[in-house]
Amino acid sequence: MHVYGPAARFPYAPSIKTPPPDVPLEVYLALRQRLGLQRTVFVQPSAYGADNACVLDAIARMAPDGRGIAVIDPAAPEAEIARLHAAGMRGVRFHDMVAGCLPFDVLEPVAARIRPHGWHVQIQLDGDGLVDLAPRLAALPVEVVIDHMGRIPVDGGTERAAFKSLLRLLDTGRCWVKLSAPYHVSRAGPPDYRDCAAHARALIHAAPERMLWGSNWPHPSVREKPNDADLLDILADWTDDIAALRKILVDNPAALFGF
Repeated sequence: MHVYGPAARFPYAPSIKTPPPDVPLEVYLALRQRLGLQRTVFVQPSAYGADNACVLDAIARMAPDGRGIAVIDPAAPEAEIARLHAAGMRGVRFHDMVAGCLPFDVLEPVAARIRPHGWHVQIQLDGDGLVDLAPRLAALPVEVVIDHMGRIPVDGGTERAAFKSLLRLLDTGRCWVKLSAPYHVSRAGPPDYRDCAAHARALIHAAPERMLWGSNWPHPSVREKPNDADLLDILADWTDDIAALRKILVDNPAALFGF
């Protein structure tokens, strides 16, 4: 999930022409209690660029149950990466659809830099782009996390080329997938996003030990905010095996993020 502000303490990047509204940690804590969550992974918002101060503050306040995904300067000193690791960061965010995250043209050099720390790369992209990107991801020396089920359009179902590329990445044993944000591709819409179920169930069947769940709260890129309890309920609908559900919600994030 993401955390924003307060802007007076954590100013947004100067390049941001329309700053997002403040949604500070205190607001999230009420949702956390409502959903019965314990551990939280804070993903660096694009609005902050490579200034990770807001996320680092949230991780520290959630200790020992907070971890983070950073945005770094590709030329950041080794001491800075070590500092971020000590503070709870466990990966780097790549995103080719917004400014403020790392672009794919620095994927390989950044992956080489973070490898000694055991970090992973988190990838968000327009889903069909996975066909071309997958070979590069498979060749990286670090674990790969695909955000939001790859944002692969539902047309064509599990036979779509991009979805087959995602399954092949899972076969490498070093790829993880977040079962999150179905609203990015669903045409059926809330509350159950039923047209995303085939993708989700196929992914869970392929590698339940490398599936993750995330709320994507506060859903910064969608105008109509979903009900977060519905999103958690949907995961249970997608997962008919209680052992697999425990892996997704408990064991897998512990392994990946070092809880």
